Amino acid sequence: MTKVLVTGATGNVGSRVVRDLTARGENIRLFVRDPGRAARMLGDGHEGGVEIFPGDFSDAASVRRAVGGVDAVFLACPNDPRQVEYETGLIDAALEAGVRRIVKLSALGAEVGSPVAFWDWHGRIEEHLRASGLPAVVLRPTFNMTNLLGSAEAVRQAGSLFAPADGARVAMIDPADVAAVAAVALAEDGHGAEAHTLTGPEAISFERVAEELSAATGRRVRFVSVPDEAARRSMVEQGVPEFVAGQIAAVFGFLRRGYQDLTTDAVRALTGREPRSLARFVRENAEAFGARRDEERPRPAHTPPRTAP
Repeated sequence: MTKVLVTGATGNVGSRVVRDLTARGENIRLFVRDPGRAARMLGDGHEGGVEIFPGDFSDAASVRRAVGGVDAVFLACPNDPRQVEYETGLIDAALEAGVRRIVKLSALGAEVGSPVAFWDWHGRIEEHLRASGLPAVVLRPTFNMTNLLGSAEAVRQAGSLFAPADGARVAMIDPADVAAVAAVALAEDGHGAEAHTLTGPEAISFERVAEELSAATGRRVRFVSVPDEAARRSMVEQGVPEFVAGQIAAVFGFLRRGYQDLTTDAVRALTGREPRSLARFVRENAEAFGARRDEERPRPAHTPPRTAP
C-alpha cells in the first residue's frame, strides 16, 4: 500500500484524486490550508485512511513535515505569482525526505519563456523537477471542462455562452479523467520519468459546446464570440484580477490558433477506459447551467402510429 500526499486536495482535480485513491484503499495525507473545508468536502477516516494535514506552500516548515513518511506526492498548486517558488520548494523537500515519486499537474503549453505566464511557470517547475532526479510523471491536460462552469450564470440568465473563441476547436478534458490518470501514476509502479498530454475524446468548437448545453438544459443556448479585450473587461468586472484575466485572454488566443486541436490516447492507455465526453459532462452539470425541469421542457408533437395499408 502506498502512502500518498495530495496537495491541492480541495481543487477540481485534487479532490477527485483523493476519491480515486480512497477507492483503491491507499493511505492518503491531504495538505490543505483549511482543514474544516477539506473535512466537509472529502471527509476523513474513510476505508484506506485519510489524514488531514494543515499547512501552506508558503510555510516551508509545514511542507517539510507534510512530505515526511510518504511514498508519493500529487503536486498541484493554484496559479499564483509564487507558484514556481512553492512547487520547487516542495520538490526539494520531497527529495530530502526520500519520496519515491511525484506526479505533477502541469498544463499543455508548459514551456520556459512562454508568453502565457501560467505556462511559463509550469515549464520552470517541470525543469526543476527533471533536474532533481526524482522519478516523476508530468500530466499536461488540455482545457478543463469545468472551466465552462465560469460561464454558467450567463448561460442561465442570457441563454448565451460568451467567449473569445471564434474558430477554436479544443479537445476539452473532464478533470475526472485527469484525476484517474494521476491515481494510476501515484498508486502503481512503472510510471517514472514520463510526461503525458491528456485530452478529451474529440476536438470541438464552442458552437458545439452551445449545442450540447442546449440538449442538456432543454433551453436554446447560443455561442457568442467576443473580442479578447471585451472578454478581459468582463472578467475584471466579475472580480477576476486583471493579471489573471489577461492571461486567460492570452490562452484563448492560442486556442483560436489550434493549439489544443488534438487528441491523444493517454487516458485510455493509462486507465483502460475512454475519456469522458463533453455531452456527459454537461448532462451531469445541467442544473448549474439552468436546466429546465422535465415538466417545463417542450413536448414533441404527437404523431399517430402508422398502420399497414
